[in-house]
Amino acid sequence: MATSSSSAMLRKRMRPILENCLLIWLDADYDESKNEYKQSMQQLRNIIATIIIFTDADQCVDYLSDIEDEKVLMIVSGSLGQRVIPEIQAFPQLASVYVFSGNQSIHEQWARKIPKVKDICTQIEPICKALQIDHDHCDRSMISMSFRGIDPLFMYTQLLKEAFLEIKDDDAKSIKELVDYCRLHSDASSITLEKLEREYRHHTPIWWYTGGFFIYSMLNHGLRLMDVDILLKMGFFIRHLHQHIEKLHGEQKSSKAISRPFTVFRGQFLPPNHPDLATSYDNIGLVYDSTGEYSKALLSYERSLGTRKIALPPNHPDLAVSYNNIGNVYGNMGDYSKALSSLERSLQIRKIALPPNHPHLASSYNNIGNVHKNMGEYSKALSSYERSLNIQKIALHPNHPNLTASYNNIGNVHDSIGDYSKALSSFER
Repeated sequence: MATSSSSAMLRKRMRPILENCLLIWLDADYDESKNEYKQSMQQLRNIIATIIIFTDADQCVDYLSDIEDEKVLMIVSGSLGQRVIPEIQAFPQLASVYVFSGNQSIHEQWARKIPKVKDICTQIEPICKALQIDHDHCDRSMISMSFRGIDPLFMYTQLLKEAFLEIKDDDAKSIKELVDYCRLHSDASSITLEKLEREYRHHTPIWWYTGGFFIYSMLNHGLRLMDVDILLKMGFFIRHLHQHIEKLHGEQKSSKAISRPFTVFRGQFLPPNHPDLATSYDNIGLVYDSTGEYSKALLSYERSLGTRKIALPPNHPDLAVSYNNIGNVYGNMGDYSKALSSLERSLQIRKIALPPNHPHLASSYNNIGNVHKNMGEYSKALSSYERSLNIQKIALHPNHPNLTASYNNIGNVHDSIGDYSKALSSFER
């Protein structure tokens, strides 16, 4: 997997990434024929499917700078890390870095000054444990937080939903097509793909969705970017997941013992206030939200919030995620006062829990701006959009697509109030 040739780099750039995050490993001495690297790679592939290896620092930086829609986790050797990490630490797509070196002490001084360097390790095992947490957090934090009103995207998701639920295809054929697609376009392990093809019907869709596989990341990625190729290949799974969630929803409504433990992860039972249960409710809410079933999404998100209120401190960032999700659903339903209340509560928590220029704060201001715009409160909308833009200018690189969206939102407000010169200026930006 060395990437010394330009043709290899071109293949990497052209190959799509099918999950929300990937792992980059930069090490000038990497040699997959050596047993130590081979064993490390096997352990890492149990955690994350897409792993890109670089032995050349410049190629690594070039590749990283081109990534816009995914988060990057990184392992770097001590010698290259000392030179490269200070240069790339401000990249918003870079989430966390682990220095992998046989000598911790010589890298302590420079590494501890960089917040994104999470640890310096001499063994792969602690890195794997930390990456598992990072990977899970990445998937949760990249659940769509955008505000969707009644617009073409809403109609598009509705059409997709109806199409997926109505198609009566051959499940065995669909599974094989998904597996073949993943073999061609992703780095999912052959063991996982063979297991999916062989055992798909042996487990429930939620078992596959919440298990330690690529299914959740790939589906979340497809929904977030509205990637038609991914969604079409996973259409059968979306249908099965929808049907299974409806069945569980019916069982929960008819059951009087709502407080009993609920099966959410590989058949294990969790207590009613376990944080993982809140995450499962979020996942279920995401599916309903993405298919336009807002009342069911709201119920799932509120259950997630109720669980987190008991399980987490009052200003934990995950509470902000729940309030944000609830606010967006209320906005989609046209209940703008409730939307605004939830989104402002999310913003209050994020102001306490996150750094002042964190991208999630920009998302909160953007979502609040959307509500004000839909209510016709254009001055308030403009103020929120401009706050979002100011944070993005600091937190994101100059050509990030979120900056384009912010300028577009500001331009739309100016257009709505008849200030066409300012609208044109924003649109041209």
